[in-house]
Parts: sequence; structure tokens; C-alpha cells
Amino acid sequence: ASADAIAQALKRAAERSTRRKGTPFQSAMSMLNFYINRAGAKLPDDRRATLELAKQKLREAFGRHA
Repeated sequence: ASADAIAQALKRAAERSTRRKGTPFQSAMSMLNFYINRAGAKLPDDRRATLELAKQKLREAFGRHA
């Protein structure tokens, strides 16, 4: 999946969830970081790069500019 698709899917999931404590942005970023951290060293470089890019796309989707 593309970074855009991943970001949009996480945004949708976070906004629809009723089981979150933080903001939808915090929730979506947490999901992505959890996945990256759990995969750890087994994640291929190209996949990791896509997921890191998805973080940037996620910030843009939520109107955050970091």
C-alpha cells in the first residue's frame, strides 16, 4: 500500500473509533508507531521508508505541519 493509502486508512480508523483517549491524530500516529516498533528489525527498508512517509502524510491529513 502507498503512504497516502496508509495515512487515509489510519485517519479513518482513528476518527471512527470510540475507544480512544487522545485526539484522532494522536491515536492514528500511535497505531502507526506501534506497528513500526513491533515489526522492529524484521521490517524491510523499503517498507519502513513507506511507513515513515505515511507519518508525514498523516500529519498533512490532519493539518499538522511538523
